[in-house]
Amino acid sequence: MAAPKKGRRPAGGQSRPGRALALILIAMVALTGGMFWSGHTTPRLGIDLAGGTSITLKAKAEPGQESAVNETNMNTAVGIIERRVNGLGVSEAEVQTQGRENIIVNIPKGTNEKQAREQVGTTAQLYFRPVLAVAAAAPEPAPTATPSGTATPKPSASASVGDKKSATPTATASTQGRALSEALKAPNATGTPTPGGSASATPKTSGTPKASGTPQPTPSADADTAALQQKFATMNCLDPKVRAAAGQGVKPTEPTVACGEDAPGVWSKYLLGPAEVEGRDVDDAKGVLDQQRSMWIVTMDFTEAGSKKFQAITSKLSQQADPQNRFAIVLDGNVVSAPSVRQTLSASAEISGNFNQQSAQDLGNILSYGALPLTFDTQSVDTVTAALGGEQLEAGLIAGAIGLALVVIYLVVYYRGLSFIAILSLGVSALLTYVIMALLGPAIGFALNLPAVCGAIVAIGITADSFIVYFERIRDEIREGRTLRPAVERAWPRARRTILVSDFVSFLAAAVLFIVTVGKVQGFAFTLGLTTLLDVVVVFLFTKPVMTLLARTKFFGNGHKLSGLDPKSLGAKPPLRRTRRTAPAAGAAGTVEPKEA
Repeated sequence: MAAPKKGRRPAGGQSRPGRALALILIAMVALTGGMFWSGHTTPRLGIDLAGGTSITLKAKAEPGQESAVNETNMNTAVGIIERRVNGLGVSEAEVQTQGRENIIVNIPKGTNEKQAREQVGTTAQLYFRPVLAVAAAAPEPAPTATPSGTATPKPSASASVGDKKSATPTATASTQGRALSEALKAPNATGTPTPGGSASATPKTSGTPKASGTPQPTPSADADTAALQQKFATMNCLDPKVRAAAGQGVKPTEPTVACGEDAPGVWSKYLLGPAEVEGRDVDDAKGVLDQQRSMWIVTMDFTEAGSKKFQAITSKLSQQADPQNRFAIVLDGNVVSAPSVRQTLSASAEISGNFNQQSAQDLGNILSYGALPLTFDTQSVDTVTAALGGEQLEAGLIAGAIGLALVVIYLVVYYRGLSFIAILSLGVSALLTYVIMALLGPAIGFALNLPAVCGAIVAIGITADSFIVYFERIRDEIREGRTLRPAVERAWPRARRTILVSDFVSFLAAAVLFIVTVGKVQGFAFTLGLTTLLDVVVVFLFTKPVMTLLARTKFFGNGHKLSGLDPKSLGAKPPLRRTRRTAPAAGAAGTVEPKEA
């Protein structure tokens, strides 16, 4: 018989448990350091624990447009509502779809909670407005008094217009005033002020009014013009609250001021004329890749009525200098894009610039949303107080503490010394769970709600079950007559297989529950799946290596009565002996001779 190879380890053996312990220790230190570095040392609390308002909206399509309630349009609406609510200064608002036609908006308790509640159910307002002037986001210097005592704002030398690479100065205050006065007072055939004449049945190809129809300024119009210019000069678009309130209460037929983000963190303020085209005039818009120019663009198709309006405004804008040759795409009072017009356009147009795939598709979705025949009805508004959530959390934590205490008592009574390993493993699992939850709050928006707390409590039993499986396998090996060190290594392969199968079933159930459910139940499923994965990590990288090291100690290795591994109390069989071999006869040299007849 061939002799066993030297240095061969038994199945399931682990010669260097220190490596696994070092790995999990490094992971724990790195995660904990990341938690303190990020500044989020506590998990983000859900609305049921922090308090606030939960609003359920139901999408409703106009007659004949039932197909508009689809996944793409609902996701676009979610994005717009989320930007609208968070733009008001309400931190960490949650907006998500529920089913096919419902949207759930969770607004944590905050200073602008009431204002956010008023805006979540309104349909997004999308308009195309001509640009009268553009300036830097910060307020202009304080106006200086003229000899007559009239305050005149100083032109800003740092104002940016049109292409950021251009050195064209911003329109002066007098130019802005003339442009604004024309926009305010341009009459239609009946003499009623309208936005730039775009309401006329026949689109004009020129914005120059006839001599006989030149409007005369009135004191009230001059006052409105001066007030709007003053607001434009003093607006600070770097303030989120100012951006959120910029377009509130402004009618489409009125000029306004608005803010726009030219690049991440780079803002400009705009002086805009009355709306010439509405979002409903857009038939379709999408971000596409122009193969010839190898660049992303946004294409727009207009309805029949929208084509006439767009032709009229682009005919005027194409004859103007920058920035008066731009039209601003304004969503909820904020400028999402302000492209220049080089020629008269009608039924279709494209917007080109420094787009990537994501930004082009986002702008296309925004333009499409303005044309969607979607409105939202408020189905329910539920207010959750922080006190109520705190009471429920306290009750949940008490239940978890009771469950954990019962598990610990059972482990101590039944497994004695082995319970030390189980309690240490539970502590490591709890630490990893807490740190990861704290990091996932700012990373993916995970919020710890009451169902999530329940999932963590259930995970205590799942984690303890893995230890019990391994300990019982070790005891079975000792009952067969083996000493502790070989019993630890021989029991591991079978216990490992059982633990993996059990955790896989739990994780699969959590994944299915997360996919098929919405709202707070997803918090339970997410926490259950997370703790199940951590159970595998802790058992493989902590429980097994620690058990291997403790098996080498005298207390556990000799089977002390308090170790939980006493062979006598376990009813162990006599030690296993090697199988005796019959020695070959002398001189036979291992040969087998036939028996004589």
